[in-house]
Amino acid sequence: MNALPPALAGREPRLVLASSSPRRRDLLSKHGFVFEVLTTSVEELKDPSCGPIPLVQKNAQLKAWPVASLRPDCVVIGADTVVAFGDQILGKPADLLEAAEMLELLNGQEHAVHTGVCIVHGLSGREAVFIETTLVRFHKLTVQERSLYHQRIDPLDKAGAYAAQDDHGDLIASTTGSFSNVVGLPMEALKKHLTSFFSTATLDPKN
Repeated sequence: MNALPPALAGREPRLVLASSSPRRRDLLSKHGFVFEVLTTSVEELKDPSCGPIPLVQKNAQLKAWPVASLRPDCVVIGADTVVAFGDQILGKPADLLEAAEMLELLNGQEHAVHTGVCIVHGLSGREAVFIETTLVRFHKLTVQERSLYHQRIDPLDKAGAYAAQDDHGDLIASTTGSFSNVVGLPMEALKKHLTSFFSTATLDPKN
């Protein structure tokens, strides 16, 4: 594991995750980050006409900046993930029927998972935004197999109605790109951006 910058490895929670996602919390913890979780009531954009990449970028910013105003001396991470199949954007399903429809749509097909990440520091006004895309291909499953899969997970709080972190090869046939991105945070890219964010310029707004 790469050594973390001193500002990220200290005991004080200099890093704040602006997300209530348990999967994002787990990813940060497993990679050795010390952080706190803080969220605000933000109405996310859901207009599919703008396209998946602009959508996740804007939503990541919408999540990060309000938290940065509450913790201006901390570095805040906001993130948003969507599943895209062709021109269709698949967020979290509204109910089990929509979840089943999503899994049927993706069945045996390749789709893209886009995550927008926004890193901000309130006092200095610094911001770093990036997008990570992973291609995911599903196995071809029967209706019964898809139903049994949804019985094992809670599809309603997951983009695309599936859980990559709980997959043991029964749903996902292959991935191209960051697997952690499919879970909720592209950790390889995030660590590089955080290291650059802390090391390339001062966080002191007076300089």
